[in-house]
This record gives sequence, C-alpha cells and structure tokens, in this order.
Amino acid sequence: MGIYRCNQCGFVSEDALSAVGTKVPCAKCGTASTVYGTVFYVEKLVERYFAALREVAALKEAETPTDAATTTNTAASPGPLTGDAFNTDALAKAAQHKPLQAWLATRQIQASFDFRAVDTTGFFDEAAKAIGDGYELFAELIERVRSAYRKSFSALNLELGGLSQKDAQAVNNLCRKLHSYTFFSRYVYQKPEKIVRLNLQQAPAVRLFFEGGWLEWYAFIELLTLVQGRGRGFSCARGVQVTFPNEDLHELDVVFLPDGQPPICIECKSGEFRRDIEKYLRLKRRLGIERGRFIVCATDLTDAQAAGLNSMYDLTFVSLGSLKTHLKTLV
Repeated sequence: MGIYRCNQCGFVSEDALSAVGTKVPCAKCGTASTVYGTVFYVEKLVERYFAALREVAALKEAETPTDAATTTNTAASPGPLTGDAFNTDALAKAAQHKPLQAWLATRQIQASFDFRAVDTTGFFDEAAKAIGDGYELFAELIERVRSAYRKSFSALNLELGGLSQKDAQAVNNLCRKLHSYTFFSRYVYQKPEKIVRLNLQQAPAVRLFFEGGWLEWYAFIELLTLVQGRGRGFSCARGVQVTFPNEDLHELDVVFLPDGQPPICIECKSGEFRRDIEKYLRLKRRLGIERGRFIVCATDLTDAQAAGLNSMYDLTFVSLGSLKTHLKTLV
C-alpha cells in the first residue's frame, strides 16, 4: 500500500490503488501528490526525526555551562576512550567532535557532522571487521550482494562447491553471522548441494553498507582500535561534510585528530579510484595534511600497485592488507 502527503495543504492519506511513484490528486484540495511506498516513507520520517533529536541534543550540550578549564580551551580533547571500542556511543557526542571542528575552522573550513556515524553500539563495525579481515576470500560475496542491489534483486544464491572445505565453511559462517546481525533478512544453507540462499535486507543503511560503507567502517574501527591501544586522547568522525571558503563541498570518509598530532584522513574506495586521484591531491593540499597522513585505501589495490602509486603521487595509497601496518607508523 502507498501513502502520500500533499505539499499544498499537508493532508496525509493511504492509497491502495495507485502505483508507487505516480501522482494522484489530493483527496482534500486536489493538488497532484506523489505516492510513496509506506515503508520507504516511514523510514525517511524516522531518519528526519532522529536527525532532529541529535540536533536538539547538540544545541542543549552547547548551552550547558562548562567549568573554567573547559571554557579556556573549547577544542580540548575529551580524553582517551575507555571501555569496548566495538560497543560504545561515547563517540557520538558533539563535544567529542569539537576539537576536529576547531582544527578545520583554523583553515576556514566549515564542518557538518553526523554524530551517529561513529556510534559503535550497532553491528556495522563488527560486520565490517569480519569482512575486511578476510576480504580476499569474501570479495566475491560482497560484489554479488552489491550487484544484486543494483539490479533490484531481492535474493541470491552462493554455490560453495568450488571452494575448499575450509574456505566454504568460512564464507558460510560469514553469511550466518551477517544474518544474525540482520544484514540479510533470510539465510538458508543447503548442505548436500553446498548452496547458501540469502534474502537481501531492504533497509537503506544496510544497502549503503554493502555498496561501500563497510570499508569506511573497517578503516574507522582499525584506526580507533590502534589509537585506543596507545591510550591517547583524540577526536574522530566519519562522513564529514566540509565546506571550503570558496563554497566547494567535499566529504571526508574517516578523520582522526590524535592529541598533539595533525589529523589522519582516510579516503575509502571499494571500486574504481583512479578518476579521483586529482581530487584527492587537491583535497590534501587544501587541508594542509602531509602525504603520510592522507591515505587512499582501495580494495582493488595490491601492495605492489600501492607502492608504485606512492612513488608517482603526493598521496599515500594502501591496500586493505597494508592499511593497519601504515596506521601503526602514525599513532
């Protein structure tokens, strides 16, 4: 069943007869209104509701009186993260983002943050860690899922008979784990045929995860784990919307500002990245970050290819396997 809201008079009504995407006359004033799928419409309302709640919480936090020490240094780091990095909402606070916001402001760069993007109480980080750690084996699965979404398929089958017993078990276990995390709406393993049957989850956040968001989460949790292990204070963010003085808009995939150090910026590419090299070079110059701390992590790269690109461009290219090794040299 569809639903529409009239932009003229605000009237909301269900429509069981019209196809999604078509326009129907408002039952109250007659204005043409677009029919949306009910689930899609509710998801968008929920997204806007929680975005409004986060904005109100940030405003309240900004208005809260602070002590003298905090007042004299509004960009002070909130300190080292304590507890489980894979299960905390401590990072999803306005105060945690302020040092990074202040650093960008010194370069006349305005920043807009989605605080929820660094909330690890869900399963995005755990799923990304599982995929990234075994990506060489799981790459085909991720590509199959991504392709199925793009073709508007609702399900897919994986034949594991061509894999070794160990690899087949690993792929099957990942599918089972992702189903338990609700990344698939249905999972069935037909053992005699060695076929995994999966139904895709239609939630937009899950689709974005498979279309490349998993790599951002993986880079984020790898760097978070390293920084936390050093006991260092930091400010961090994902998906930062930045506006430069000339009003150019860009998005920074993963950014960390460790105490006493310049930022570390990781741009994540799970597909073609070559056409974006010039964009990254300009972005690095405008941020004023040294090449070792501006990282392009691409799943299509081998270590040898990354080394070759590093000798050609004033950027740091890493493969998925060499990401952690390079990060260890920075924190």
